[in-house]
Amino acid sequence: MAQALRPNTAGSLFATDGKAHPIQDALLAATLVLGVTAFITSFFHSLHLLSSWAGLVGILTGAYGQWISETTRERFGLILGLGAAAFGFFIGMAHGGLFGGVW
Repeated sequence: MAQALRPNTAGSLFATDGKAHPIQDALLAATLVLGVTAFITSFFHSLHLLSSWAGLVGILTGAYGQWISETTRERFGLILGLGAAAFGFFIGMAHGGLFGGVW
């Protein structure tokens, strides 16, 4: 009857191995928030500073999260956040960059 047993995934929302991953979950949440912020603000030309900085930090956060992630669910969310952050970063750079055209 071993096939009737299922792993306990109550430790974490994104963990499929039954263990809690608080650092990975925090990086996932931060990457998603930064990615959505960068993505939405990239549609407004005057918010290029916010979109480029949020995108850059989101890319770095997501890259580190990918490096230490342990489950596929974590990686899936990180890839979504990384894509949104990269899009916002590149559009923000096209609209004026990280320093607002000062340099």
